[in-house]
This record gives sequence, structure tokens and C-alpha cells, in this order.
Amino acid sequence: MADTKRFQGTDSYVASDDLRVAVNAAIALERPLLVKGEPGTGKTMLALEVARALGMPIIEWHIKSTTKAHQGLYEYDAVARLRDSQLGEARATDIRNYIKKGKLWEAFTAKKRPVLLIDEIDKADIEFPNDLLQELDRMEFYVYELDETVKAKVRPVVIITSNNEKELPDAFLRRCFFHYIRFPEADTMQQIIEVHFPGIKQRLVGEALKTFYQMREVPGLKKKPSTSELLDWLKLLMSEDVDPETLREKNPNKLVPPLHGALLKNEQDVSLFERLAFLARREER
Repeated sequence: MADTKRFQGTDSYVASDDLRVAVNAAIALERPLLVKGEPGTGKTMLALEVARALGMPIIEWHIKSTTKAHQGLYEYDAVARLRDSQLGEARATDIRNYIKKGKLWEAFTAKKRPVLLIDEIDKADIEFPNDLLQELDRMEFYVYELDETVKAKVRPVVIITSNNEKELPDAFLRRCFFHYIRFPEADTMQQIIEVHFPGIKQRLVGEALKTFYQMREVPGLKKKPSTSELLDWLKLLMSEDVDPETLREKNPNKLVPPLHGALLKNEQDVSLFERLAFLARREER
């Protein structure tokens, strides 16, 4: 049975109305919530905050390019068992000693209903999502080595994130409740900033946000600065006591903002801003 408690966001996570609706709908439907959005929009943090808000344990499965679906169920180390058997180890007589439980196994057998985070599912190969379809649908899987079926005691709340690096299979998408987290508008971003830096000077925030959103709009930018990078930048601006007027200056020599290393994360983007500053200086002459 679905939990009656509803997710409303937390004191440290500003959730939009449509995001709250999506979370609660996925819980009510008992379907995985597939969350997409550009990096830095709080997809991974959402699962942690849902667990905290609803008082559930969190089980995290962070996907890599080499991750296989069966690793989420279990792994059997036959080589270690053979070696121990040859050495006469007593533990070799019990096959359970060589079965490593995966994150789905943990979630299915948790004593209390957990939140299961499957993070960045699009990093794995294209067959990965399809290989999990049956297990996520039926909430059970068969362990051949033990001749046992592991069945979920309580259906976990499943939150799956994707950075849109590759298309996910239609059969998988049909089984999910989908939500795209849009990049926060300036007013929402101000709320996020206030959560992290209560009482921060509003003049500094105002000028920093203007600079930040202008940077995100620059054509040709390889990696747009994200929310987490904005927060890092604001922390540095405060620690260095940077005057808001410094951010407002339109001096062509200062088109690259102070402490820009918190915002620009590769040499191509830094070079792009330096070229823009050079072109602006030429136009000033």
C-alpha cells in the first residue's frame, strides 16, 4: 500500500509545484520516477531529500559505463569459492558465502520501505534499462544458485535519474512516471540561495544572478554553469568580500567575472570569454 505522507520539499531543497506533484504521483502509482534534466538541477539530491522528508532509508545505486543490470540483483563469485574449496576452507561448503547482494536485493528485503536511487542510468549500455524491466515490474527476481526467489516485502520508492546522454528504450519509459526538471528561473534560484546562505546581501545576489544567467546564454559555451557552481561562486564572493559593483562593471577588460574558476570548468569556455573580452575592447577603440 502506498504511503499517505506526501512529499512537500524540505528546508534544504526547494521543490517546484510540478516536481512535488510528480514525486507524489509516482509514489501513488507505485511506478519508478524517471527524472531528467541538465547536470546541476538537483536530480540526485531529490532522492535523498524525498527519503529524508518521508522518513525512509535511502539505498543508492550509482551507475557507471561498466555497470551491468545483474549487479543490481546479485553477483556470484565462483572463482573465490573454487579457490577456497581447493584450500579446504570450511566456508566453501555454503554457497551463500560467495553471493554478494546488489542494491535491488537490499531494497527488496529492507525492513522499512526505502527509497531506491538508480543514478545516471543513461551512463550504462542501451540494454541496461530493459534488463531491469521484469525485476522493477514484478518486484522480484530468481537466484539460480540458491534456487530461491527474492521478493520485495514492501515496494520501494524508485527514483531513476538521467542526464539525457542517450535515449532510453520505449518499453522502459512506458513503465515510468516521467518528470523533466527545468533549470531554475531567477526567482526560484533566489529561494535556493537563501536556503544555503540565509541573510545573504541581496545586492550581491542580484548582481551575481545577472552575471550568472548572462553567462549561461553565451552562444558556444561547452558547459553551462549549474546551480551547485553558482553556490560555490557566491561562497567565494562572500569570503573575498567582493563588492556587488564589481560584478556590475561593463569594463571590457573585466568581461570574465571575478573568481570565474568556480563557474567555468574547461579551458575552451575560459578562452571563449577571453575572446569576447578582446572583441569588446576592439569595439571600444
